[in-house]
Amino acid sequence: MRKIIGIGETIMDIIFQNGQPTAAVPGGSVFNSVISLGRLGMSTTFISETGNDRVGKIVLDFLASNGVNNENVCVYFDGRTPISLAWLNDSNDAEYEFYKDYPKARLDVIWPRIDKDDIVMMSSYFVLNPALRPKVVEFLKYAREREAIIYYDFNFRKTHKEEAIKLYPDILDNIEFSDIVRGSTEDFDNMFGNSRPDIIYSKEVEYYCKNMICTDGGNNVSLITQNFSKEYPVAPIKTVSTIGAGDNFNAGIVFGLISENVMREDIPTLDEKKWDRIIKCGLDFSAEVCKSINNSISREFAHDYLLGGEPLEMKLCN
Repeated sequence: MRKIIGIGETIMDIIFQNGQPTAAVPGGSVFNSVISLGRLGMSTTFISETGNDRVGKIVLDFLASNGVNNENVCVYFDGRTPISLAWLNDSNDAEYEFYKDYPKARLDVIWPRIDKDDIVMMSSYFVLNPALRPKVVEFLKYAREREAIIYYDFNFRKTHKEEAIKLYPDILDNIEFSDIVRGSTEDFDNMFGNSRPDIIYSKEVEYYCKNMICTDGGNNVSLITQNFSKEYPVAPIKTVSTIGAGDNFNAGIVFGLISENVMREDIPTLDEKKWDRIIKCGLDFSAEVCKSINNSISREFAHDYLLGGEPLEMKLCN
């Protein structure tokens, strides 16, 4: 079975609605993605770090109980597992406050085995953080040598906007490592000062990576490749929380790549119909997670998505 290896932060999201805490959910951008993929029965491993505290134990147990290998999560003793306060506004979009207490030594882990055509997922400031950057680059070089597919979600928050110029070389480096990149219009504005996907692709991405997906909240999803470009409409839904929307869009894309049996060598020549089915998975997963306070798709949705009564070769993504 092909493996999915995610690298990113772990955090406990405490979610507030109308000024009151309503839920506490383990999270993190790639974390949310691998939980969904684990619930779908994919072979998933997560590389991260967490404190040797009660919150850290919840995080590790949550990974394991959802079928995600947690053996490559560094457990540190000098510091605490980070916490975020997620304040939902009237549109159920979140604004965050983060509380972090990391040790000096970071990400002291042994890399998991990576084989040809496994999929590596990376995201957010975690893979740009100067304190972690040498280890991240070491891992990405290893993944590239092993001929894995590398999927990069920018997820570049407004809190790091002032650092964009300083981080720019590492952002481009991550793009060059990648086979597919995904960003939101907000990410692009925070990083590059422009939110138009066609301009970002031609000026910032195309030279390094030929496949870019752009999301824009409830507006169209844009796909730009070296062969064609296409817009995908997003069906209107009543949202409960959008916290995991992008993360689960990523999970759907990765699930689609595996369901469609896409190998790394296939990506440059993927045709429109196959991309249509892959993007549909991303849209399905994203829409599902917006209907609840949870950060990942439910087990019930995962079960139904796999066993939807369609022919075996079609049921995974149609």
